Amino acid sequence: MTQEEFDKIIENRLQKIKETLLVKGKEYIRNNDPLHNFNVAARINNISREKALWGFALKHYVSFLDILNDIDNNILPTPEKVDEKIGDLINYLILCEASIKDKINIDKTIKELKK
Repeated sequence: MTQEEFDKIIENRLQKIKETLLVKGKEYIRNNDPLHNFNVAARINNISREKALWGFALKHYVSFLDILNDIDNNILPTPEKVDEKIGDLINYLILCEASIKDKINIDKTIKELKK
């Protein structure tokens, strides 16, 4: 792989992340809450939002592991499948980052109000 090819992969991935999380993600926002689905899933299952989010991500993780196992058996995935699964995992990690940082910010605000 050349540096130019590598750079192109990075640029394409960053564009797809933006498209998915900022454009398509608007489909999932309720009451101005981009983490709405995970909040609801957390309440339904009586778990943290982050664990609920990981539950959503887990099927993509398993699918990615299947890809890796197939590669070990000389079965290559399509570029489209690689693109989809890598994108799904990256996006869920970004959503989890947002969720955790949201909780950190709320905690910080509460501590400042108690001063």
